[in-house]
Amino acid sequence: MSNTAPLDVIAASLRRERDRAGLSLSELAKRAGIAKSTLSQLESGSGNPSVETLWSLGVALGVPFSRLVDPPVPRVHLIRAGEGPVVHSERAHYAASLLASCPPGARRDIYWLALEPGAARESEPHMPGTVEHIIVCTGRVRAGLMDSPVDLGPGDYLLYPGDLPHICLALEAGSTATLVMEHI
Repeated sequence: MSNTAPLDVIAASLRRERDRAGLSLSELAKRAGIAKSTLSQLESGSGNPSVETLWSLGVALGVPFSRLVDPPVPRVHLIRAGEGPVVHSERAHYAASLLASCPPGARRDIYWLALEPGAARESEPHMPGTVEHIIVCTGRVRAGLMDSPVDLGPGDYLLYPGDLPHICLALEAGSTATLVMEHI
């Protein structure tokens, strides 16, 4: 677990996962077979959950036990221009780099972004499981998770969870990027 007290980690994890699942306190308590007051205490960090209670909550939320007691670090993947694996064609001046494959059952929306310096585009979390991929085409862009954005240049690729607060900001005039939103 992190430096945060274990009960605080569990409380934050329960609130986060319940929000992601779109469940009310009453509905989650009912699905997990525990009292609403017990769940309320756990989410406020004042409860003392048993392993059985946490297992029941994990099952009701559709998440592994470990996500409630030691939440995963958001997955961020960065490939700088020219750093990815390249496969060359034998018959043409063509080189391809696979940046990310589409997981089974995913849907993707593709966007062309035209960006100018000024206020950052601050995005609230999208639906649970959303992942965003951004490739800068021209200029410089700051993008990624709200609390740890990354500065990107032409050809740089960044993957980050779209179901957490995130930003996109042009650092140079005339910046452009391709954004792919992946929904699972």
